[in-house]
Amino acid sequence: MQRGLFSEAPSSAVPILPDDGEASYYRAFLPATQADELFAHLEREVPWRQERIRMYGVERLMPRLTAWYGDAVAQYTYSGLKNDPLPWLPALADLRDRLERATGARFNSALLNLYRDGSDSVSWHADDEPELGARPTIASVSLGAERVFELSHVADGRRVKCLLEHGSLLVMSGDSQRCWRHRIAKVRAIEHSRINLTFREVAARPNAEERAKTDGRSDAR
Repeated sequence: MQRGLFSEAPSSAVPILPDDGEASYYRAFLPATQADELFAHLEREVPWRQERIRMYGVERLMPRLTAWYGDAVAQYTYSGLKNDPLPWLPALADLRDRLERATGARFNSALLNLYRDGSDSVSWHADDEPELGARPTIASVSLGAERVFELSHVADGRRVKCLLEHGSLLVMSGDSQRCWRHRIAKVRAIEHSRINLTFREVAARPNAEERAKTDGRSDAR
C-alpha cells in the first residue's frame, strides 16, 4: 500500500454524548476508495491473533481477532493480556500522523480489532487502564461492515447509540472513559467483517525506553 494516501480535510464532526465527556463522529473521515484499500491491506498484512482471556473465572477465546502496534515503549495491558507492540506498518503510521493533525492529540499506539462477522463482539467496558491517563483521547477508525456502537452512562444507565460506518472516525476524550462504558454487541445477521483501529497514547512503563534501546528499537518516527 502506498504511503501518503489520506486526505487532510476531515468531514464535519457530529457530537454524540450529551454530557460527562466528549465524543465526536466523523462520518466520512476516509473516502470510500481509500477505506477499501486500507481494509484489504490490513486484513491481508496484519498477523491477527485470537487471544485467550479470563472472564468471571472462566478462560475463553476472545470473540474477535486483535493486533497491537506502536512505538517500542507502548506496552499495554487490558483484560489480563500484556501487549508488546509490533512496529508500525507504513499505512498505520500515515493514518496515525493524519489523526494527530486532525485531533491535536498524540498517539503512540494502536489496537486493531478484526470482527469476522456479527458473531464477534466486545462487551461493556471503558478504556480506563492506568497507562492511558485520567482523561485519554482515543481515535477510533472503522472499516468494513457497519456496526452499532453503544455507550451507557456509568451513573444512571442512559444509552447512546452510533452507527459506525465504513471509513468513519469516532474521537472520545475528556471524561468519556470515566463516565461512560461502551460495547459492540453481537448481531448474528451480519455476515461481513469489520476492522476497527483505536489509536491512543500509552504512558511508557519504567525503564521501557532503556529496554527499547537495548533491543535495538526506538519510538522515533
